[in-house]
Amino acid sequence: MKIAPAAALLLGLLAAACSDKDAATTGNAAADPGGAGGSALGGTAGGLRTGAGQPGSQEDLAATAGDRVYFVTDSAAVGADQRPILQRQAQWLAQYRQVQAVVEGHADERGTREYNLALGQRRANAARDLLVGNGVAGARLRTVSYGKERPEELGSTESAWARNRRAVTTVQ
Repeated sequence: MKIAPAAALLLGLLAAACSDKDAATTGNAAADPGGAGGSALGGTAGGLRTGAGQPGSQEDLAATAGDRVYFVTDSAAVGADQRPILQRQAQWLAQYRQVQAVVEGHADERGTREYNLALGQRRANAARDLLVGNGVAGARLRTVSYGKERPEELGSTESAWARNRRAVTTVQ
């Protein structure tokens, strides 16, 4: 019977797909302090996967360009190691001109609610400004600050704080 080889092939493909399911959220430690999100590792040039999710979707942006950049404590300056992510986002947005996006600013749990909302707004504005500087029409982008209200990682550790100091570009 020929069913056994087909079943083995199907199981192998399933196992390969499962082992790659988090590739869009595992990142380069130098560009992504928490190890997730910023620059997806896959198997193509530049360490980025292509073709993840429907073209023009949030999943596609995250997999092909990276959807978030990280900041150092109490700063809204985009680091040199994070600028290539925003350049790739701008290239992605140029490819999908119908896409509108929101740049979300986030902060870690330290500081007052008001301080973190203001810091998150400065981070969102800094990321947006670099996207506009790389050719994205400002009318396609808006910003919002969530301050410390939407942490990516819960916890009061340096690792959690590093992952929560971010700006995330979301497809609308």
